[in-house]
Amino acid sequence: MWDPEKYLDYADLRARPFHDLTSRIGAVLPRRVVDLGCGPGNLTVDLGKRWPDAALECSDSSPEMVAAARARGLDATVLDVNDWTPAPDTDVVVSNAVLQWVPEHRDLLRRWAGRLPSGAWLAVQVPGNFDAPSHALTRELAASPAWSSRLADVVLREDDAVSSPVFYADLLADAGCGVDAWESTYVQPLRGSRAVLEWITGTALRPVRAALSDEAWDQFREELAPRLDQAYPTRPDGTTWFEFRRVFVVAQV
Repeated sequence: MWDPEKYLDYADLRARPFHDLTSRIGAVLPRRVVDLGCGPGNLTVDLGKRWPDAALECSDSSPEMVAAARARGLDATVLDVNDWTPAPDTDVVVSNAVLQWVPEHRDLLRRWAGRLPSGAWLAVQVPGNFDAPSHALTRELAASPAWSSRLADVVLREDDAVSSPVFYADLLADAGCGVDAWESTYVQPLRGSRAVLEWITGTALRPVRAALSDEAWDQFREELAPRLDQAYPTRPDGTTWFEFRRVFVVAQV
C-alpha cells in the first residue's frame, strides 16, 4: 500500500525532477496527455494547466493514490503500467519515478515507442541512486540474521533496477525516436529528525513495511535510523544533505 500523505512529505523536492523532465517536452497542442503512475495527482494537475485543451489521462497501480488523485478532481484509474496501451490520439506520455518498480520497463519503452503516433513525446524519469547509502544500508539490515528470515520474500532493488542515460538513449534511438537523455544529482536539503529515514519511508521502505507487523516495523526503523544518521550527518543548522541521482529521457517518435 502507498500512503499518499507520507509520499507528499518533501513534496517540493519530489516535484523538481518532474518539472525538469516535462520542461523538455516540446508539444504545443497535444490531443491527449497521459500520466502513467500519477500518484496523488498533484503533478498531474500541472500537466492539465500546461495543456488545458488536451484530454488528460492518468492512472496508478495504487488504489490509495488513485483515490487521492480523484479527490483533486482528476479522472484517475487504477491500472498496472504493464497493461497500458496508448490511444491513437496520444501525443504526450509522462512516467515520473515509476518505471524503477517495473523490471520489464525496458521492453515497455520499446513497445510504447512502436505504438505511439508519429510526433508523440515520451518523457521518463527514474531514480538512479540504488547504490546510495540509503538503499545499501537498508539492504544490509534486511539481510542481517535478525531480519533475513522475516524479510526473505521482500525484494529490495539493486543498482540494476534502472539503466544509464546512454542505454535509454540507444534503446529509443533504435526505435526510431529523437532522444534527449541526461542525469542529474540533486543535493537535497532535508530538515527534521531522522530526515533521510522519513524520506525513504514514503518510497523505498514500502516493501519492508508491507512484510512486517507494526511492532516489527517500528523496530526495523529504530535499527536503521542510526545507520542512516551516520551516513547522512546533520549540519549544525539542522540541514541534512541528501544526494539523489536521477536519470531522464525525453524522446519524440
